[in-house]
Amino acid sequence: MPPHLDQTGLQNRLLANLRPDLFEALAPHLTSVSLDQHHVVETSLETISHVCFPGPGIISIVARTPGDIGMETGLVGPEGMTGLPLLYGVEQAPYDAFVQIPCRVLRIPASDFKEALAANRILHLHLLRYAYAFSIQVAQTALCNGRFPIEQRLARWLLMSHDRLGREDITLTHEFLSLILGVRRAGVTMALHGLVARGAVAIHRGMIVIRDRALLLGTAAGAYGLPESVYADVMPGVSEARAA
Repeated sequence: MPPHLDQTGLQNRLLANLRPDLFEALAPHLTSVSLDQHHVVETSLETISHVCFPGPGIISIVARTPGDIGMETGLVGPEGMTGLPLLYGVEQAPYDAFVQIPCRVLRIPASDFKEALAANRILHLHLLRYAYAFSIQVAQTALCNGRFPIEQRLARWLLMSHDRLGREDITLTHEFLSLILGVRRAGVTMALHGLVARGAVAIHRGMIVIRDRALLLGTAAGAYGLPESVYADVMPGVSEARAA
């Protein structure tokens, strides 16, 4: 990382809000990299090579069966980081992680990251707090997939994406939305049409545009909000969710 870069100007809020001495434990090893859509960040059961701290964008965490049936279980943007198994002393991820919406990341080799954790217990504990918040997101996803209708789950995912992108337009395909929600494309189409009819979103070619966040919040209801409030509680100084 260039030595003149101001920590307060970083787009990754997890890094930007670190105590300066904790940030300095990572800073010498961080490099800025642009990651394109579909770039693979982590592959299931392969050794993690780097930890990424994204700026605006989305890295999808996808669980897969041995038969290659997959579903998104979480997403990471400028509020967080990849490489969470390393915080627990585990070298491999049990899931795939890939870039769904392109982003710039600050990236650190896994070996340097582990050395920084070993040398600084406070840094390690701080990042474990993020890992805890992420686990709440994963648990909420499981609840929503099992108990909530498709339209409500889609509204939740669009809100989470809106939080991480800083813009209203979200480039997505129906195929990926099917992966996110674990439903057929026909179900995705019906859910999208319902949100369009409410005036919450508009659809353009390969793109969803958020028109009314308040309407999305009303549609998502109890599906959205708990992980966001937990994150705000356990990560002092870092705010993930936007105001309605």
